[in-house]
Amino acid sequence: MAAQKIAVAIVILTVYLADSSLADFSTEDCASLGFIKANLLCSSCDQLKDFSLDQLVEHCKQCCHNDDSTPNEKKYARAILEVCTCKFPAYPQIQAFVKSDRPAKFPNLQIKYLRGLDPIIKLLDKDGIVRDTVAIEKWNTDSVEEFLNTHLVKEEEEDRGFLKTNLI
Repeated sequence: MAAQKIAVAIVILTVYLADSSLADFSTEDCASLGFIKANLLCSSCDQLKDFSLDQLVEHCKQCCHNDDSTPNEKKYARAILEVCTCKFPAYPQIQAFVKSDRPAKFPNLQIKYLRGLDPIIKLLDKDGIVRDTVAIEKWNTDSVEEFLNTHLVKEEEEDRGFLKTNLI
């Protein structure tokens, strides 16, 4: 009877550990582990092994964003770059992007100035619902532009989809 209880306990524990190992951690969970989920790329997790930090890799993988350059990148209808002008001296690259002609290349990009906020990009679906938020305080102007080119739907793509649905 005792052996049967132990066997059941082992099965329950195994199922629990399997479920928890497959689940991504929340932003708060990652922060408590020392990871900033919004900035963490999975390729960084692989580098932990180079520093004999193998025990951190599993948790790191549950907090990271996939940075593979696959053609299946998720596209968003709109983006909002939120920044505080009072923090421009701390983020000169973000200031350079905002004040340049680069934002004009993205008609579905809105720039919002919010007091005291570190620079972030909010990605929205076609219904205007925020689906992802990315911290960009360490990015340079080229990184911001490349990110927007990768993740924002281009106007032509939207127009083509509309035309295809109205074909006779």
